Amino acid sequence: MRNFTSLVRNLFPLRFISTTPVSAIMGRRWKKKRPGHGGPGQRRDRPHRDQRQQRPNEWQDTFVKENKDFEKFYKEQGIVPEGEWDKFLEGLRSPLPATFRITGYKSHAQELLRRLKGQYISQLLDVTSEDGELLEKPQPIPWYPDELAWRTNYSRKDLRRSPALAKFHDFLVTETETGNVSRQEAVSMIPPLLLDVQPHHKILDMCAAPGSKTAQLIEMLHTEDGQSFPGGFVVANDADNKRCYMLVHQAKRLNSPCFLVTNHDASHMPNMTVPSDDADGATDTLAYDRVLCDVPCSGDGTMRKNPDVWKKWSPGQGQNLHNLQLRIVRRGIELLRVGGQLVYSTCSLNPLEDEAVIAALLTECEDSVELVDVSNKLAGLKRLSGVSAWKVMTKSGEFYGSIDEVPTDRHSNLRRVSMFPPPDPDKLEAMHLDRCIRILPHHQDTGGFFVAVLRKTKALPWTRQGKADRRKEEAAVTDEAKQSDTSATPDPAGEGDISSETGAAAKADGKGSDTGQGEGDDGKKETEAGNSNGSEGLARPPPAKKAKLAWEGSYKEDPFVFFTEDEELWPIMRDFYQISDTFPNLQLLVRCYEGKKRTVYLVSKEVKDILQYNENSLKVINCGLRVMVRSRNDKTKAMSLFRLAQDGIPTLLPFIHGRRVEIKQEDAILLLTEENPHIHKLTAEAREQLKPLEEGSIVMVYEPDMSNPDAVHCKMVFVGWRGKVTVRSFVPKNDRRHFLLLCGVDVQVRQTKRRQLALEREAKGQTANEEAEEGAGQEDEEEGTGKDVAMATRSDDETLATTETSDTVEEEETSAIDSDAQSSIKE
Repeated sequence: MRNFTSLVRNLFPLRFISTTPVSAIMGRRWKKKRPGHGGPGQRRDRPHRDQRQQRPNEWQDTFVKENKDFEKFYKEQGIVPEGEWDKFLEGLRSPLPATFRITGYKSHAQELLRRLKGQYISQLLDVTSEDGELLEKPQPIPWYPDELAWRTNYSRKDLRRSPALAKFHDFLVTETETGNVSRQEAVSMIPPLLLDVQPHHKILDMCAAPGSKTAQLIEMLHTEDGQSFPGGFVVANDADNKRCYMLVHQAKRLNSPCFLVTNHDASHMPNMTVPSDDADGATDTLAYDRVLCDVPCSGDGTMRKNPDVWKKWSPGQGQNLHNLQLRIVRRGIELLRVGGQLVYSTCSLNPLEDEAVIAALLTECEDSVELVDVSNKLAGLKRLSGVSAWKVMTKSGEFYGSIDEVPTDRHSNLRRVSMFPPPDPDKLEAMHLDRCIRILPHHQDTGGFFVAVLRKTKALPWTRQGKADRRKEEAAVTDEAKQSDTSATPDPAGEGDISSETGAAAKADGKGSDTGQGEGDDGKKETEAGNSNGSEGLARPPPAKKAKLAWEGSYKEDPFVFFTEDEELWPIMRDFYQISDTFPNLQLLVRCYEGKKRTVYLVSKEVKDILQYNENSLKVINCGLRVMVRSRNDKTKAMSLFRLAQDGIPTLLPFIHGRRVEIKQEDAILLLTEENPHIHKLTAEAREQLKPLEEGSIVMVYEPDMSNPDAVHCKMVFVGWRGKVTVRSFVPKNDRRHFLLLCGVDVQVRQTKRRQLALEREAKGQTANEEAEEGAGQEDEEEGTGKDVAMATRSDDETLATTETSDTVEEEETSAIDSDAQSSIKE
């Protein structure tokens, strides 16, 4: 193209010939600019956005929130109590209030809650709306423990017109970016709470993205402060590769070494091999203590925040998803250990996606699985019991209550037995479907939701251990019957008869022997499915179509390479920071086989075992906590090759005995607000500790002062760099804001002069025309005077630029995620 342009310029040396590439002007339309759309002075005549006439929001205001099939279907199901139908529809048509949850570990969460109540919510008592009505202040969600979840119902106009609300909104934005506040729908907080997670539990989240529930599970593992490795772990899985990177972005802010993300179809989640506790060198199949199945659903419980569901809802959606949901929860039960619990949840109110799936699972599992009564948990939560009768609706509006009512010429979707209630009333009553939970939107101003808690009581009937247990039960029943029959002649070969009868029964049922090598294809299928694990096999007959491996045809992740006993970098790190001999250095890893190792990650022992024993059968997207990053000054023998990373310092701190500096609250504020303060500005205690330390990375620790009500009541730890005469903190921008908020420093995310002028004019009651005339000269000044942060803080990139190379800064930003993953997160 360039050569062609040069040729034209030489042949036709005319001034009007454009040198713009043809590809840049193809399809260009020469239009005259409309008035008010461009040109000098046009924008200045426009009033400020706060004074403009608000245009109707097509999505919320003009969208017709009606669906005749939806209303007909749910009226027939009878899930809404009598006399509440109008309130039910009114609740679905109203906007959903904003809810948020204070995340993080216990001490930090409690301190942030104290600051939230004292500095922000207390200032919202007399805030009024545009009409002069008193606005309701944020309220804690009554059933969430320790008041760590809150609900608010402010509009965007309210946030703009009230300085107190704007300050509260800035606080939420700052803490959300830091990861200490999670904007999460209230009902989606329920499943992790009902799982009853303990720090030692092995947890599987089968459909984890985008990760709000996964973050709750990770927090529950780290309930005790100062416990680096709680013993349990969370495996977060999702079938969508791009959503897996969203999950990484959401959960990695909690900085846990006991967490990994996998990319597999949940209905074909592979068995994982782990070392056995009984003998050296032996292996078992991993069985989880807790499993969360938040399955894909039609989402009609989310109509308040997704109005598009009103238009798209049809009775066929639940029918199409029913089989997938059943396969996912069935696989979850297989991976669960005996005595473990599984939570099944959907954001749908449709019984075909809720009770029908649970009833079908209980039918398949016989007496191996039971519903758990959770009516005494989450006091204050208004809920309805599950239903025992429901109907299937066709596209034409016909209803069928059982499979026998469906004509034989109907579509195969309607002829699934699992979609209908069990025909045997005794079995239906024994299932206790009333122990399920359904939440309606109008009861507590939430979204619609369904939850069921299941407990595995014994081995599943289709597993090897389950078949062996049932053969023993049959033999016991047969033996008891023979002993009670006094009229029968005793058989001297009684034991052999029992054995042969058991074998005959097994052959008649097609179940095979307890080793999985029975008659027909059953033994072969079990052999293909995998080995059993000690007390129970987690194998079942595989599906007819073999599942495709998750990494086939997709991007392959970087390897996980663990430190060995002869790792040459470890002695340098250990000696420089005086790391304790009890630190598990063999759990450190890097993401490359060759080349310069730039970032070091840390995982727990259980996660390491999963990575090493399942390298060829498991697609791991991300795991590991970043603990050290290569320093620029790696040629100086007196300095460490690696500096400490802020992400991993809470986990490393119990093992580090050197290069620690105890600081006061005023020292913390100084280091977080000044970019490179001189050492003499610190308190005397901090200066004395810094004197004997040579240049390099350091750890600054603030211990809480509980006697002072104005002081920070939680421990603060952040990394820094001790220079020749200065000291600086290596803390990312969002973490700086969080620490400053804990210290009581007012940090505003964005405050421009234009916004200040708009608030002042509104207080004076000026008209839009007066504002347009008065604000004409302020537009050009806005960009130069806008403040990104009220305090003089530096970004993480600016802080690291003076001490690290561009490669190190790039590693700081990308962590364990590759560049493709970062682009996926941004999209």
